[in-house]
Amino acid sequence: MAEHNNGTGFFRQMTEKILKGKTGNIWIQIFRYLVSGGVAFIVDYATLYALTEWGGLHYLLSSSISFLLGLIVTYIFSIFWIFDVRSREKKWEEFLIFAAIGLVGLALTELFMYLFTSLLDLHYLISKIITTILVTIWNFTAKKLMLFSKRGEK
Repeated sequence: MAEHNNGTGFFRQMTEKILKGKTGNIWIQIFRYLVSGGVAFIVDYATLYALTEWGGLHYLLSSSISFLLGLIVTYIFSIFWIFDVRSREKKWEEFLIFAAIGLVGLALTELFMYLFTSLLDLHYLISKIITTILVTIWNFTAKKLMLFSKRGEK
């Protein structure tokens, strides 16, 4: 019985370490970024589908709008849950850099969506999945290096 309690205690400690509080552990940050990215992806993907299929918008316009909604979700997760350090004291400066990274991500999204859908003739929802993986790598790396690391620590 004591071993069971120790195992439960260990599991509880690990769960709390992974899910609660600030952490500087890069692997936990990546895990949290992927979780937040999953939530943002659901918002992004559902919005893309709804605006394209039900709203009648062109998939590239729908993709831009849906990406921006996902960006807002990711920003909220980033400042409150994922990263433990914020390198900018001025919050407006932080958001401008975050938005600039997001705009590069949006440009990459549009480029990849066009390439995969219009040139490679993939369905736009399949293109979105591939695009999301590629843009997520860009977004995490840029945000970690430019916004959420100690100055001078790269």
